[in-house]
Amino acid sequence: MHPFLVLIHLAAAVMLLLWAVRMVRTGVERAFGARLRGAMRQAGSSLPAMAAMGLGLAILLQSATAVGVLATGFAASGLIGVKIGIAALLGADLGSALVVKLLSFDLRELIPALLLVGTTAFLKSERRMVRQAGRIVLGIAFILLSLRMMGEATQPLRDSAVLPQVVEWLAGDPLTAFAVATLLAWGLHSSVATLLIVANFAAGGLLSVEAAAPMVLGANLGGGFVAAWLTRGSGLPARRIPLANLIFRGIGAVAVLLLLPLLPLHWLGGDAAVRLVNLHVLFNLCLLVASLPLAGLMDRLTAQLWPTPAEPDTANGAWRSALDRALVSRPNLALASARRELLRMGETLEAMLRPVMDVLETGDERRIARLRGMDQEINRRHSDIKMFIAELNHANLTAEETRHGLELASLAIDFQAIGDLIARNLLGQATDKARARLRFSNEGWRELNALHDRVMANMQIALNMLVSGNVESARHLVAEKAVLRQMERDCHDRHLSRLRSGNPYSIETSDIHLEVVRALKEINSLLVKVAYPILSEHGHLLETRLAEPISYRMN
Repeated sequence: MHPFLVLIHLAAAVMLLLWAVRMVRTGVERAFGARLRGAMRQAGSSLPAMAAMGLGLAILLQSATAVGVLATGFAASGLIGVKIGIAALLGADLGSALVVKLLSFDLRELIPALLLVGTTAFLKSERRMVRQAGRIVLGIAFILLSLRMMGEATQPLRDSAVLPQVVEWLAGDPLTAFAVATLLAWGLHSSVATLLIVANFAAGGLLSVEAAAPMVLGANLGGGFVAAWLTRGSGLPARRIPLANLIFRGIGAVAVLLLLPLLPLHWLGGDAAVRLVNLHVLFNLCLLVASLPLAGLMDRLTAQLWPTPAEPDTANGAWRSALDRALVSRPNLALASARRELLRMGETLEAMLRPVMDVLETGDERRIARLRGMDQEINRRHSDIKMFIAELNHANLTAEETRHGLELASLAIDFQAIGDLIARNLLGQATDKARARLRFSNEGWRELNALHDRVMANMQIALNMLVSGNVESARHLVAEKAVLRQMERDCHDRHLSRLRSGNPYSIETSDIHLEVVRALKEINSLLVKVAYPILSEHGHLLETRLAEPISYRMN
């Protein structure tokens, strides 16, 4: 085969592998995202428990990076501390290594069955959970198929006269092999994919253990860089979680690289691929055991290296606005700046809503006051967007631009209403509950958390749609309105059942419980309205939900 064709086939196999890993992660997030976020938030303050939670999430998501981004988001909203987040990411690294171990087994015979089951579930079922399960199964099948394609694509390289020289050079220069794998993991944005590629090459005889072992360590370091890079836009102290993990991984990878000539790698397995995968698992296991007790120390160290800046005084308007009145004469750019401002408004709402269940539980008055203060920013941005759109309407706008401006102003009004629901209803209930020293029943608390997690997941979809305008996401979000309506009914029914049974906690918190349920449902209904302009533009929205009367149809 021509060398160019070999590269094309190899590149196609690598791209399929990356897409398949992402496909599995997307399926898990869509099917179980709310439950996973709720489980992580409720894992508590125990370092071993959070490490175990991170391990499990990484196995499900097939990505330690995804867990790192999730932990950073929780830390940004104050739901978990930096030390707890570091523990979660250390556990996630081991979970990601176990995923590599599982996928390294020869499972090629399962590919036809997985393709059949996954395709049938995804295409033939109307149930959302079944479709996402089909997506997950298909992703696993594509991972195995990509590894098979990779082995076939590299078959001609085994007869190459140049390859032995390259392998010999990498074996004699472990620092270069380490750097190459670090850059590869960074470029692919996936340490799982990088490790599978290295193991696959070793299984095919293209890489020796001496050349590939430093690459295993480099891939681990590269995976740490990916999480730190993807969360670079997060604020401090949350961003210290992936940075602390990067320091741990960097120190561990360099230390093992220096000791590599002394390690008896032949003890790790029979063939080259097994040894490399076992080295990867053992490295992350040792890193977890050695680093977990030092999580608190690393928290303090990163606090010195990256101190948290003072919070801006939002009450005095000390925030940046995306609105630029110099663009009023250029409607397209002006409307884009209004959309950016609306997105910032939505991000502030997310920061307000995410810790609501935490303050409902703790009743922290200072935190409640701080969250209420954020509503002032929401109100200010709402007023600015309305005035900006009104000023823009004096310009010579097309019908499409006028419609777009009205949609943005309408969404700003809806977002301001969400801010009021959070500040007045939800935070008000948190204050009342704390002052009366009440507590929810265990069943009622679980129901409220499930409802809150679902609304938070829908808020993420709504904010993403402000950027992407994706029709499929819009349809999914509108479908979630019916899901939330059913969840509200179920919450009411179960709550009434607990009242009839005489549960004292349910009796004491009945009004608060029902108010929280109602507020969350109203917030979700307002979020769903983000989807309506997108669906209307593409002809996916009916003018009315009313059925035509029978007498009219007969005439």
